[in-house]
Amino acid sequence: MIVRAVIVGILIVAFAAPVFADQKSRGVDRREHRQKERIKQGVKTGELTKEEAKGLVQEQREIRAKEREMKSDGTFTKEERKELQQDLNEASKNIQEQKHDEQTR
Repeated sequence: MIVRAVIVGILIVAFAAPVFADQKSRGVDRREHRQKERIKQGVKTGELTKEEAKGLVQEQREIRAKEREMKSDGTFTKEERKELQQDLNEASKNIQEQKHDEQTR
């Protein structure tokens, strides 16, 4: 009976950890979404060339891959969130610079 309770407890923790990690990453996910929309809008208006957009999209992919790797152990620590936020700050700056340089498509 005790073994069964321990196994149930382990399973609950194993399945609950990713849920809690997702709740902690909502701000990151929102920022990723907004940045993706900014890139799409920049292409649509001609503020971004195809090559600029390609580089920015690649940067977003790398950030998402890093996020997946950080979450792969079922936790998403405060330090990991801070690191991703810094990456997103840099990506946002890159989007701003590329959209407002003198290149047009």
